[in-house]
Amino acid sequence: MRNYNSSLASYISGLITQKQACGYIYEFEAYILGLFDRFCTEHGYNSGTLTRNMVMQWAIQRPTEGKNYRNQRVSFVRQLALYMQSLGIDSYIPRYFESETVVVPHILSQEELLSFFRVVDAYMQPQTSFRRRVPTYQVMFRLFYCCGLRLAEVCYLPRSCVDLVKGIFKILQSKGDKNRLVYLADDVLAMCRKYDAKMQALIPDREWFFPGWYLDKPFLKTSIDKKFREFWNLTPFADKVDKRPTIHCLRHTFVVDKMNEWMLTGIDINTMMPYLSRYLGHSSIAETHYYYHTIEQAFSVIRQHDTIAKRVIPEVMVYEE
Repeated sequence: MRNYNSSLASYISGLITQKQACGYIYEFEAYILGLFDRFCTEHGYNSGTLTRNMVMQWAIQRPTEGKNYRNQRVSFVRQLALYMQSLGIDSYIPRYFESETVVVPHILSQEELLSFFRVVDAYMQPQTSFRRRVPTYQVMFRLFYCCGLRLAEVCYLPRSCVDLVKGIFKILQSKGDKNRLVYLADDVLAMCRKYDAKMQALIPDREWFFPGWYLDKPFLKTSIDKKFREFWNLTPFADKVDKRPTIHCLRHTFVVDKMNEWMLTGIDINTMMPYLSRYLGHSSIAETHYYYHTIEQAFSVIRQHDTIAKRVIPEVMVYEE
């Protein structure tokens, strides 16, 4: 368990212990409560209780977060307040407000993924002069899923940022103006080496790893997005899902599949989350956790690791202004 240092440390630890004893995983919640514990210490809140001013300052929405994520932060403190009230400690409890609608992406099942990639691999460009796009699609779509890369990160990848000796992509000025290194698995690296050799023979010393319609330009995001829809519509699952997937769903699927794999094999998620967060280019570990907590498919795995049949999802509420 994490160490807490504020005047509320014993209550935070008690709440987490109680929840986990009831079978809740309570990892993301513990992480956020750890941030709240540090917030209390840094702002000099040492009364040993939750005051309105204290909670409302914590509830101020930050420039880097959405309304729903802010609401979730406050909802965990609400649970702490309810726990303290149950112990006879007078604490301020934020009231409910309506949250914004969260758009939950479609997570592709293994059957849907296999079907999608079969369609991609069977594709043949009708125009002979653009047959180079066939292997390009095969590699690009696999990078979205196998590496969890964003659309722009794949389309606008300079060849100079691809190290096929060490197996590294250097992602420059991505979302939030952050640079990062993405390490490739051996099979993904082998695929990229084969693709690069083929492209080098066709387009020597090209500027972009995935050249677009014009060889000196990158692959357009709109083109690959359109192609994703075209390929998906050719799968037998196209008319069987409630929510039509987008290309970004491959990134979401990567995150969920990776975290499910860790949970099923008993790997400590708290240990791995900082690495996954940096790999994805997220601004915080909490952002990566939120990816997972918004996905319905994740809970089938969570339930396998809970000791009760039904996990109580932490309440998400809008704080009072």
